Amino acid sequence: MTQLETDCSIEIPEVDEIVTHPAKKLKGTVTSIEQQTHDIIKIKLKTNKPLEFTAGQYALLEFAPDAKRPYSMAGLDQDDELEFHIRIVPGGRVTPKLAETLRVGDKVKVAGPRGASYLRKANSDPILCIAGGTGFAPMLSVARGALEAGLQNDVFFYFGVRTIKDVYGIDILERLSNEYKNFSYKIVISESGDESSYAQGFVTDIVKDDFDTFADWRIYLAGPPPMVEAAQALVVEKNATLANVYADAFYATGD
Repeated sequence: MTQLETDCSIEIPEVDEIVTHPAKKLKGTVTSIEQQTHDIIKIKLKTNKPLEFTAGQYALLEFAPDAKRPYSMAGLDQDDELEFHIRIVPGGRVTPKLAETLRVGDKVKVAGPRGASYLRKANSDPILCIAGGTGFAPMLSVARGALEAGLQNDVFFYFGVRTIKDVYGIDILERLSNEYKNFSYKIVISESGDESSYAQGFVTDIVKDDFDTFADWRIYLAGPPPMVEAAQALVVEKNATLANVYADAFYATGD
């Protein structure tokens, strides 16, 4: 038997921060495929049963027995269909073939939900979402989840990409910005030479310049590991509580 010999404190998570959605294996049908950028497609699936999940979570998609990949939901569980953003990786084992052969009407198995980097609602802290690449999907889900739940938290959304041809999703960001006064967004392009109205530089540098402190904030990060790691270091340096930083790095899996 273990016996405590000194005083200790036990942190109990807020009830609203604990999610217990049942894991499900569903059958999905592809209802649409849309090219978003030169290397990202958006697919929507209609499942045979609803998938309950919290904004920011992901699912395992099985396109074939040897083609399984985790992808974050870009929408909310009350949406009619599940939306996923898929980056086509040159030379990959799965996604190049997917880009060539996936068709509307194809069947896809869906297993989930998974992930702990989901939206926390039981607080009034400002929310910062930093996305890179297809990390846009879970960050969009988090932002929509907060706004459409009626939270009054300020929501700041930063989307970092390499070039202007990597930008997508402006229509939905504009819609949210027009509809919710507590939402704002900024697109950041890291490669110099792109003449546009977007911010120039690394997304972490722009965020660093825009805010003095992240004390008592909730931070959500998703994208390439170097970006996620740099962003996490930045917000902690600016007084964010590490326990309030929720991050999913998108590690390469030979896609």
